Amino acid sequence: MNKDDLKISDMLDLSKKLWYENREKWSPMSPEYGKDFILYMIEEIGEVVAIIKKKNINDIMDNEEVRERFVEELSDVMMYYMDVLNRFGIDSEEFTKSYLKKFENNMNRDYSKEYDDYI
Repeated sequence: MNKDDLKISDMLDLSKKLWYENREKWSPMSPEYGKDFILYMIEEIGEVVAIIKKKNINDIMDNEEVRERFVEELSDVMMYYMDVLNRFGIDSEEFTKSYLKKFENNMNRDYSKEYDDYI
């Protein structure tokens, strides 16, 4: 594991490790609980939004304390995201394949035309 640049597989493994250490207190790592972790993730996104609303962009970019808190909340979002992937049995290969497929699709989209046609 590269501590300067985590891979998806690393993050999934860390999620499992944290769950294993707390397995007696936390809900099972199974699909039935996936929706709960999506809600937790949304809650963390709300905390990111709160920082954006309460602080200005310059604080997020230049104030070390604000930035640290901002990145911490984004990390919480990713941690819950990894919990969701693990609970639904989505491994790094499946996620990567889907992500890259979506990326390629987006690279070939004409967003201006799509939005003009939509409105």
